[in-house]
Amino acid sequence: MSLIGIYFFLAVLSACCVLTAIVQARRIYWLVPPYFLSGWLCGELALIHLLWQVALTALLALMGGLSDPLAQTGLGIFALAWLGLVYLHCQSMDTPNHLRPALRKALGENYRADIPSERQHVLSDDILTRHWLKPFHFKRDGVRVDRNIAYADAGKRNLLDIYRPQASREGGFPVLLQVHGGAWMIGEKEQQGKPLMYHMAQRGWLCVAINYRLSPKAAFPAHIIDVKKSIAWIKEHISDYGGDPDFIAITGGSAGGHLSSLAALTPNRTDWQPGFEKVDTSLQAAVPLYGVYDFLDRGGIRPEMSMDDLLADRVMQCSKEDNPELWDSASPFSHVSEDAPPMMMIQGTHDSLVWVEEARAFVSALQCVSKQPVAYAELPGAQHAFEIFHSVRTDHTVHAIGHFLEWAHAQWLRAR
Repeated sequence: MSLIGIYFFLAVLSACCVLTAIVQARRIYWLVPPYFLSGWLCGELALIHLLWQVALTALLALMGGLSDPLAQTGLGIFALAWLGLVYLHCQSMDTPNHLRPALRKALGENYRADIPSERQHVLSDDILTRHWLKPFHFKRDGVRVDRNIAYADAGKRNLLDIYRPQASREGGFPVLLQVHGGAWMIGEKEQQGKPLMYHMAQRGWLCVAINYRLSPKAAFPAHIIDVKKSIAWIKEHISDYGGDPDFIAITGGSAGGHLSSLAALTPNRTDWQPGFEKVDTSLQAAVPLYGVYDFLDRGGIRPEMSMDDLLADRVMQCSKEDNPELWDSASPFSHVSEDAPPMMMIQGTHDSLVWVEEARAFVSALQCVSKQPVAYAELPGAQHAFEIFHSVRTDHTVHAIGHFLEWAHAQWLRAR
């Protein structure tokens, strides 16, 4: 294929990717994986795509290639794609207009005043271009990482990493536990949550990222048992690393969102704490992201795009007809109660893997009964897994989560 042919192909490909990022399409069956992948990478990296495409066009123009009719057609297609990329970038820049009102609604208009004056300087509002222009550069100054520490006896799947500040903090660092996603079947602790963990560790938090046993080798409830084992390990050992074992918040996306919300809503459940039944596994705050909250799909939200087969064959390893109690217990929706800790949920409107209506139903049920604040933000255009790497949307989201966690920690200190 000639250079002009490649240019034309890339123009068509770019236009298709922009379309998948802009249009919310979910009932597309086998097309979901390519739709998700193209919309995700295009939507989160819109300006970066625009820059390389303009650079490619300039290079072709310098070579005299734009005189060719096929190249001119490609340029026209690129121009339409560039309009879409600008739209997507502007949409991401508007992210604070959805996160900040959600925080004010749940925590109060002046929630920032509830955070001690000595912590006000860590509340970030503005994002840095040098961060989101380098989406896969995660390391930050002043943060050290202790890797591959065993918290239980399942080998590699029971290892954790600790991200901690090099400086000390009076009273110990509050702890944030990160649970990776991956449909309960794939994923590693090193792959997710890094923008948030490095951000919080720079600001005096200690972050713990865990592996846990995966399906189909392990069936539910092995996953949540491992999460609770990691909480028990933190309670016993985190002070050795400068952490405060009395304040643990939890977060995670997708399957990690499911497990983090389930852990937050089921403290001290003895059948999920075999051998450590007396350990207090309560959590002080939770930030589930685009999680699966109802395995039973009580609201009939996605009957024709159900996850039942995947869950029955690989994760639960039984059908919901054969063991409805297990499926019910696996659903965070079933454990909603007035005793839930402060929680913040974030969901993308264009999430093609976990639909936004499921988050709405879960949040509504929780807000009706919880004594603690429940913050909920919907991000227009955001796909599944939007915050895995740095982007405009990711960095704004990380800052908002930081605000919520600082507020939750301040309230906990005040109550104690």
